[in-house]
Amino acid sequence: MTYLDIVNNILKRLRERTVASVEESIYSRLIGVLVNDAKSTIEESWQWSALRTTLTATTEADVFNYVLTGTNNNFTTLDVLNDTDDFFLQYATAHDMNGKFLTGTPSTGTPTEYSFNGVDAAGDTQVDLYPIPDGVYTIRFNVVMRNPELSGDADMLLIPTQPVLLLAYALAVEERGEEGGINPASAYNRAQVALSDAIAHDAQKHLEETIWYSV
Repeated sequence: MTYLDIVNNILKRLRERTVASVEESIYSRLIGVLVNDAKSTIEESWQWSALRTTLTATTEADVFNYVLTGTNNNFTTLDVLNDTDDFFLQYATAHDMNGKFLTGTPSTGTPTEYSFNGVDAAGDTQVDLYPIPDGVYTIRFNVVMRNPELSGDADMLLIPTQPVLLLAYALAVEERGEEGGINPASAYNRAQVALSDAIAHDAQKHLEETIWYSV
């Protein structure tokens, strides 16, 4: 569903007139804000398959810091692969990485470790690689990258619609008080059921992530 479709669906549930644009009225803009609040909450609730993507960093000799463009510091790392030499990089803590760079002479070679190191001026996450690359390597970051807020009427919601729609509706009911016999608690419960169902369906695509192993 588009951003406008979701807003109008909620307006219908509230027995309000639909709009031709989310920006059409003060109230439709409020519903748009609540939709984005709900979207953010639902996106954080699970590592949705629809949000999974691969970011690529191509190294240069003697450069160890790279920017993951477009991440906006709002992603979860699944794994990191040195695609040139065909192995997975290991995560290093900031403390360990500082030790490698600051207490001795850093090694150079094919990167085997990574550690995140703040954001750049655009708000995108920076990552340090170690050893310092001695040439061109392709490093692939498999991540769950959450999307920016919906803004245009035609913007599409990538994650399941129903949990977002019902949570935004619950927020709207709470904002205006009990609505047509539906109180906020009941509305929130419906949203939670929809979220649980959506996670259960999406989890079938990555069953290995729902299995717990004792150590």
